[in-house]
Amino acid sequence: QVQLVESGGGLVQAGGSLRLSCAASGRTFSRYVMGWFRQAPGKEREFVAAISWSGFSTNYRDSVKGRFTISIDNAKNTMYLQMNSLKPEDTAVYYCAAYRGRVTAVDYWGQGTQVTVSS
Repeated sequence: QVQLVESGGGLVQAGGSLRLSCAASGRTFSRYVMGWFRQAPGKEREFVAAISWSGFSTNYRDSVKGRFTISIDNAKNTMYLQMNSLKPEDTAVYYCAAYRGRVTAVDYWGQGTQVTVSS
C-alpha cells in the first residue's frame, strides 16, 4: 500500500520558518517526481515545488522562489520543504504528491498538513 505521510505543519508568525516532511512508502519511487502542493480556503490546489527522485532537478512556483527549498533524502525515502520568511498568504493545507508524468496528473497524494502564518 502506497503511503505519503506529511508532518511538520503548524502555526508560525510572519517571517518565521517551518520544515515540512513527507515520508514515502509502499513502492519504489525512483521513476517519480515528488512535489508539494497547497490549498488555501476557498482556492484551488496549486503547485508549490517539485524535485526529481535523484534530487538533481527542482522547480518552484515564482512566489516561493528564494524562500522555500525542496530536498530529498533517498536513504530515508523522505522529502522536505524548508519554508523561510513565511507570509500570511502562505497559509494553506500543504500536500505531498508523487507523479510520473505531468504535474496535472498526480498518482499519489498525502493527507495534508496545515500551515498557518499569522500577521
